[in-house]
Amino acid sequence: MSSLHSPRFSEPGVPDVRSGSRFLLWLGLRHWRRQLFATAWGTVYLAAVAAFPIMAGLAVQAVADRSYTELAVAGGLMLLFGVLAAAGEILLHRTMGTIWQTTASWIHQLLSHKTVELGATLSRQVAAGEVVAVGTSDVSLIGWFMESIGRFASALVVTAAITVGLLIYQPTLGVLVAVAVPLLAFAVLPLLPGAARRVAVQRAKAGRATTLAADTVAGLRVLRGIGGEELFLDRYHDASQEVRAAAVHGARRGASIGAIQVILPGLLLVGVAWYGAMLALDGRIPVGVLVAVYGSVTFLLVPLRSFEEIALAWSSARPAANRAALVLGLSRADAGPDLPDQPAPSGDLHDPRTGLRASAGLLTAVVCGDPDLAGRLADRLGGMGDAPSATLGGRSLDSLPLATVRAAVLVQDKDPVLLSGTLAELLDVPSSGRVTPEAALSATQCGDVLAALVRSLPEAEASDPMRARITERGRSLSGGERQRLALARSLVADPEVLVLDEPTSAVDSHTEARIARGLKEIRDSRTTVVFTASPLVLDCADQVVFVHEGTASDTGRHHDLLRGNPHYRAVVAREDDSAMEGTA
Repeated sequence: MSSLHSPRFSEPGVPDVRSGSRFLLWLGLRHWRRQLFATAWGTVYLAAVAAFPIMAGLAVQAVADRSYTELAVAGGLMLLFGVLAAAGEILLHRTMGTIWQTTASWIHQLLSHKTVELGATLSRQVAAGEVVAVGTSDVSLIGWFMESIGRFASALVVTAAITVGLLIYQPTLGVLVAVAVPLLAFAVLPLLPGAARRVAVQRAKAGRATTLAADTVAGLRVLRGIGGEELFLDRYHDASQEVRAAAVHGARRGASIGAIQVILPGLLLVGVAWYGAMLALDGRIPVGVLVAVYGSVTFLLVPLRSFEEIALAWSSARPAANRAALVLGLSRADAGPDLPDQPAPSGDLHDPRTGLRASAGLLTAVVCGDPDLAGRLADRLGGMGDAPSATLGGRSLDSLPLATVRAAVLVQDKDPVLLSGTLAELLDVPSSGRVTPEAALSATQCGDVLAALVRSLPEAEASDPMRARITERGRSLSGGERQRLALARSLVADPEVLVLDEPTSAVDSHTEARIARGLKEIRDSRTTVVFTASPLVLDCADQVVFVHEGTASDTGRHHDLLRGNPHYRAVVAREDDSAMEGTA
């Protein structure tokens, strides 16, 4: 059973992201079997519907000829074609739904893989709102185009068949239809570039609005603290109104295309009806033939709408695919091939841009006066920042496979995320096995956190805090509790190199001092880098590196740097510039 269903949920593969058109072609080729089925079922459905006017013409002619046998045959055929039309439409929509959902699933998988691959560097290469928009609105547009291909192909087949049939059965009317149908199908082409541009403008504005919304939500607590909610609400209101105006502007072009696809076929229908009526009045064709021809031409309005749909879908999907290809084409600079079996390097961790060097097996504290620079430097030490990346044991992290880098270096940022689940699940991470969860929790001074979690348990489970549940992002915990549990998780992982960015900024000084000692003890013989300006942590470090104005300007023990470097003392003691200059 699994072998029958596994292809449906298989990995999407390696996409062609050289351009949006190539990305759409790659998706289309991945769907070629489903597209053939969609075309086949669509042809059955449209052919059965197209046969109704012919059967209606036969019935009218049977009534005119007073032939009840022919009338019964026509009625039976209409019933048969009705069943075929219902079955064909059901199977067509089922196949098209599969195509749409599978396309969306593949793109979401590709985006997830790319997010994992790039990590923190993703948000520096493209706005978060852009990634969200690709995974929502752009997926819908691309899925719409993919599912409309089968409808378009079946409409093309049936339209060609009806046109050829009219040419054979009634050449005069057939020539009129054969000339008019291509003109109607291509009448909207001049409007498509403008429609695509308007969709692109709307999509760009929507991406900016989504980014603004994400930033506002992320900083909502700070905004409330300074009374800035109204300001940002007004900014988002203006951005959303720009999106609305752009959508209305684009809808006008779409309405123009739709109007052309209604007016021009309507004129064709009027012309065919008038000319056919003249032939019937002259006695050159029977009335039943007139009904059949008129019904067939009327039916052509259905496939012509499919031509309109594919045109609109293409004009919308192409810019969406361009943006998806742009995001999926992002990569780490000079990244090596993904060879997970390659052994991880060891040795000193060095950042060539600042000159920072963390000696192997030591606890290195990094003091940086610029918090933003500290965050970027921490990412570079984990192989996630801008080029040039850090080196580990003399080997550039960017040149190593991603799996190797992730196994060797773990970076914990300022705001670590706690996933929902039990405490046992939170601490169940890939690890060396050297550090137990109990030891990590003890080193990070989580006794009071465990006691609080135990109190939240039912009485039957109150003896085991590991069964306590952590809510999404640890919202039920304080900032200090979240920091300590996240640090415990990092210690359990026990990587060769651990980079911590302000891991104790939300805890009190007494707890911070005990955590610093526990961290030094549990990470003995492991390379640990801590970005901090806390004297309690700095005092426990084996060495302290001071990064001043983008350069590692001094290295030593905490007390030596306090006495000998006024810039270092100003950052650690939080002195103002005048005090520093007076001391110097």
